[in-house]
Amino acid sequence: MSFSISGKTAIVTGAANGIGLAIARDFADKGANVMCADMDEKKLKEELGETRDEGNIRFFAGDLRQRLTIANLVSATIDAFEQVDILVNASRQVMPTNALDVEDNSVDMLLEQNLMTALRLTQQVAKRMMKQGENQSEGQVGSIINLSSTAAHHSHPDLMGYSIASAALDQMTRSMALSLAPHRIRVNAVAFGSVMSASLKASVAENREWRDDIRSHTPLGRIASPSELVQAVQFLAADSSSFMTGEVMVIDGGRSLLDAVSVPAH
Repeated sequence: MSFSISGKTAIVTGAANGIGLAIARDFADKGANVMCADMDEKKLKEELGETRDEGNIRFFAGDLRQRLTIANLVSATIDAFEQVDILVNASRQVMPTNALDVEDNSVDMLLEQNLMTALRLTQQVAKRMMKQGENQSEGQVGSIINLSSTAAHHSHPDLMGYSIASAALDQMTRSMALSLAPHRIRVNAVAFGSVMSASLKASVAENREWRDDIRSHTPLGRIASPSELVQAVQFLAADSSSFMTGEVMVIDGGRSLLDAVSVPAH
């Protein structure tokens, strides 16, 4: 059973910073061709440098909430690498929600960003994978990995929208896994607790008590680094997990084993 992703082509969204960037860099280091997608073109350029059009890593800047942009991303990937074998939906947004404010549109925004963008991109990439699979008689045709959150099961009053979007993404993972299984395309998710993403880093910088509270309510006693999620994502992308589909892997330092805590996971 191979853990290698060398020679495969991956699209990684949310690749300008944090978890998405860590995944994209690691995939490229492991020999995969990587199309890094994000809305923040400036940050992509800063992180990837001016050699981005050479070798096995490229970038695509655009608003993936737009259907045409999604189609252009898939086309750009095919033009650059001729195929797509892996999709990592790592683009996520976290924002507070006022559940009682009828003017608060954060739920709509989070569903669009964290759920619908992933769904539409998954549909487009799956179509391409299915076409590639027509000439492949056996073996895995493609692997799709969604980044979710333990917020899907552990609610916080200020993060209702994020919790709803995370729960919906988990269900989308299971539903798409069933639909794509006959085509030998696997769909899984990684649900994580507190990871030092860009959003959490900014939050704990403003409130140092949050960092201590998160640590004290995590059995392993610390906040994860983005790199600690990378190995789980690579496992799901590689042939090593060839009989896994529809699974939501939880990586949270044991936090979900405890009762709800006052600090939301990011």
